[in-house]
Amino acid sequence: MMRLLILLFPLLFLISGITSNSFREKQLNFTRVREAYAAKEKLVDKTLAAHSISNNNMRIYLRAFKTEKKMEVWAKNTSDSVLVLIKEFAICDLSGSDGPKRHSHDLQVPEGFYHISKLNPYSRYYLSMEINYPNASDSIRGTHGRLGNEIYIHGSCLSSGCLPITDDKIKELFVYCIEAYNSGQAEIDLTIYPAQLTDAKYTGLTARYKKDKDKISLWADLKKSYDLFETRKVQPVVKFLRDGTHEVN
Repeated sequence: MMRLLILLFPLLFLISGITSNSFREKQLNFTRVREAYAAKEKLVDKTLAAHSISNNNMRIYLRAFKTEKKMEVWAKNTSDSVLVLIKEFAICDLSGSDGPKRHSHDLQVPEGFYHISKLNPYSRYYLSMEINYPNASDSIRGTHGRLGNEIYIHGSCLSSGCLPITDDKIKELFVYCIEAYNSGQAEIDLTIYPAQLTDAKYTGLTARYKKDKDKISLWADLKKSYDLFETRKVQPVVKFLRDGTHEVN
């Protein structure tokens, strides 16, 4: 029995290693993903190392700000208590205006609490990451039967409700996301804000749209999330409520 265990141990170790790298290896079957790694892997590794984050043990969180047209990548080791900002990407084009997306063809970039639902290595915009719009809140507060879908972070520089960051930058973000999934992260969350919700900007937005209860309600939840994160650098836990609002802790 002992001899059998000794013989099996190297095989089990090998299988374990294959499993741990399976997501990355599967993604590397795609030409554009291989191009992304060839162009950006060293930069990603250098950035993570500069913040003492292991790509075998990492978690990431994304924040996007419409007014400032930027996307932030925050990261940590699974054993760390707080996230650190490791990268900012410019959003090179933005359609629509302040406020959430409530129906198809409104050209609005969504606002609220989302996650990456799919990586697309065959995108017409080079590489893309689908956002889980409509989320539970959108489904309650949007136009039933006309909510729209297919909202992405992607390459190129054209927006009709999506978040484009150019072909060059989507390569880098794609590598960060693959490395996070490969290290065991189940979901990569993305919070989309109308702006960086400092007290001054929040006051300005709510004053400008004071008669729009839908916007005011959503922004109150986003403001709570923004303030909690700015204070603690810990990703807020969000629960979707039956009336389309959120419980943010």
